[in-house]
Amino acid sequence: MSVPTVTLPSGDELPVVGLGTWDLGGETARGSVRAALDGDYTHVDTAEGYHNEDAIGDALADYDRDDLFLTSKVLAKHLDYGGVIEACERSLDRLGTEYLDLYLIHWPNPAISLRETLDAMETLHDRGKIRNVGVSNFSGYQLSNALHITDVPIAVNQIEFNPQFQRTDLVEYCQSEGVAVEAAAPLARTAILGNDTVRELADEYEKTPAQIVLRWAVEKDIVVLPKSSSAGHVAENVALFDWELAPEDHRRIDELDRQEPVYDTLTRDWSRDVYGVPE
Repeated sequence: MSVPTVTLPSGDELPVVGLGTWDLGGETARGSVRAALDGDYTHVDTAEGYHNEDAIGDALADYDRDDLFLTSKVLAKHLDYGGVIEACERSLDRLGTEYLDLYLIHWPNPAISLRETLDAMETLHDRGKIRNVGVSNFSGYQLSNALHITDVPIAVNQIEFNPQFQRTDLVEYCQSEGVAVEAAAPLARTAILGNDTVRELADEYEKTPAQIVLRWAVEKDIVVLPKSSSAGHVAENVALFDWELAPEDHRRIDELDRQEPVYDTLTRDWSRDVYGVPE
């Protein structure tokens, strides 16, 4: 099965299902990546903040790099010019690759100039270290700023998106600007899987609850990044393209929106080391 793709401004093709790897490490991460790449995946998403790039690099070594779409992210505490360059070089070394298909600013950092960060991204792009530049966890306002202060296209905004946190205005803005939306936590870190509507639809379609939710997102032109440590679930999560939801069932999931994030909250603890914002 061939996974559909979204064309980025560079012309590169981004598969609409990728393997998420947050909170996977060691042999679990290696096993998940191998299960994905032995199946229908070619798209793997990681980050320096996930602390699993070494393990993922071990797994990737067994596959043809040119067949893969590989994403990593730079932590907010490394968003000064030199920090971005150095963080990328470290990620490349851990992953055992000469380039990233997509490199994301993992979180905005209010203590560091966005122009400085994007200048570093442009340098990495010009050096062939990264093929596409993107952002993650950016609001519409932050994305608008980014779009206006760099000559390198912003290809992607990876945000929390799932049935209970749909962010319609942000998604519509991204898509109107030609910025692909990637769903982090597309299953609300499993919270949505027990929802009565989702379970009813899973029974009706003879699919898993995860497949119902992921198919719903793909039908909204969202790129999904489900993660699992189970080879069986990894395979199920990409089996989305020989069926579709009826319009009325798609709308039933639309009605689950409660604007309840599982991680991207306004009361974010900026003192955490991951952000690197001085007190």
